[in-house]
Amino acid sequence: MVTIKSEKEIKLMKEACRITSLVYKEIEKVIKPGMSTMELDKFADKIIRENGGIPAQKGYPSGQKGVPPFPATLCISINDEVIHGIPSQKKIINDGDVVSIDLVVYKDGFHGDAARTFLVGNVSEEAKRLVDITKQAFFEGIKYAVKGNRIGDISHAIGEFVEKNGYNVVREFQGHGIGREMHEDPGIPNYGKAGRGIRLEPGMTLAVEPMVIAGNRDIYEDYDGWTILTDDGSLSAHYENTILITEKEPEILTLV
Repeated sequence: MVTIKSEKEIKLMKEACRITSLVYKEIEKVIKPGMSTMELDKFADKIIRENGGIPAQKGYPSGQKGVPPFPATLCISINDEVIHGIPSQKKIINDGDVVSIDLVVYKDGFHGDAARTFLVGNVSEEAKRLVDITKQAFFEGIKYAVKGNRIGDISHAIGEFVEKNGYNVVREFQGHGIGREMHEDPGIPNYGKAGRGIRLEPGMTLAVEPMVIAGNRDIYEDYDGWTILTDDGSLSAHYENTILITEKEPEILTLV
């Protein structure tokens, strides 16, 4: 069921999104070669809690029998890891790494969700281009996130832009509605046909998130039951924001 948020609910949701945005601003200042991903995770956890929020991904159930809930605040995925990488004291960020981070903050009954990919140290031109295209794919998609359009219009724009630039989108995972729940209807694929899916209405809040692979689009799940990797070992990038559908242009809630 797709939920339409009231002005009061949107105000509360904006606060969760503000904290999400703040965390990324602070991560950008400190992320560097030699850091463990657990060090970065603890850094983010502290900022969230100091601002009255809760790290919503921590303890999130996997939905798979025998796989424990997600144990950390951040999903940190490096290079060929697409999404859902688990932070560890032993997992060190190296010079030249492509580091994708996904974060969801919960506060006062609502969620804010965003992902960023950081280029650490001396990275390749290939990596820079991949991250640029992934970010731009989000903005190409939300050009169509306006009242009266359909979900498929966003999906089609993202997929077309990515493929036109020689990359592939992940098809097994997608964006989603967001609000009181981390994952709400509707699902928002990063590919598809324009003119399909539900019609967009003011008050809808959506997490739009291109996940882009430099090589072929095949992926696999690691033994930990969470981490998703590219099948051919190619680089991957992730960019996401929570947006609000309005009477005019979409409002990006996690760019504060």
